[in-house]
Amino acid sequence: MLKRRLIPKLQIKQTRNGTKPRMVLVTTIRFEDFIEIGDPISQAKIYEAQAADELIFLDLDAALQERAILTELVSRIAEEIFMPITVGGGIRCNEDFRQLLSSGADKVSINTAAVEDPDLIRRSSDSFGTQCVVLSIDYRANGNGTNQVYIKGGRVKTDMDPVRWAVEGERRGAGEILLTCIDRDGTRLGLDLQVIREVAKEVSIPVVASGGCGLASHFVDGFIEAGADAVAAGTYFCFKDENPMQTRSQILNAGIPIRLHS
Repeated sequence: MLKRRLIPKLQIKQTRNGTKPRMVLVTTIRFEDFIEIGDPISQAKIYEAQAADELIFLDLDAALQERAILTELVSRIAEEIFMPITVGGGIRCNEDFRQLLSSGADKVSINTAAVEDPDLIRRSSDSFGTQCVVLSIDYRANGNGTNQVYIKGGRVKTDMDPVRWAVEGERRGAGEILLTCIDRDGTRLGLDLQVIREVAKEVSIPVVASGGCGLASHFVDGFIEAGADAVAAGTYFCFKDENPMQTRSQILNAGIPIRLHS
């Protein structure tokens, strides 16, 4: 049986120290209410020491601001972090994939660009392999209770259903789904188990669930009740007196196959 994965998610935003821009680690609540935490590379090194399985780095502003991808930051991360990393934010074309993978990323996450140009999934999969292509799906419930996919950092609503989009993404060549519920992001109220379950049943590729973890039991729920292959969390590890090593012990005690140490 494949072992489940525990993945800290490092969300980064551009800020300014005087006139010089710099990237900082932040947490969010429902993709808003940003709280600066510190340096993303320093925090990533801590997670590596605490036996995380891999790391996800997401540039929250890149698509909205149409900024260049952060190849320099990825190179710095890869020099100091010796574990798999997924990088997302601002990717628009195959060349962006090439640059990020050449800079040290193991996988590339695409969201806005995939919605605007769905064939990018196939092109990147054909060029670099399905294992490198992560389709990131951010969604929230609308007024009538159905769910809709959002792009550009959760600012722009589409008419797409997250489950159907996940199925289409797999058909086009995505090797993994990163599924994030905007309504639960940063709330620590638990994962959206229903949608995770629906996506996990409809696709054969790994599903990484995200958005809402506040207790170790929420990770367990994601694995057992919803069938997620991995659970990613940001706020939980930044503010909770837990680290990946402690959390994975509690997951293992629930009978879920997970590595005790990476």
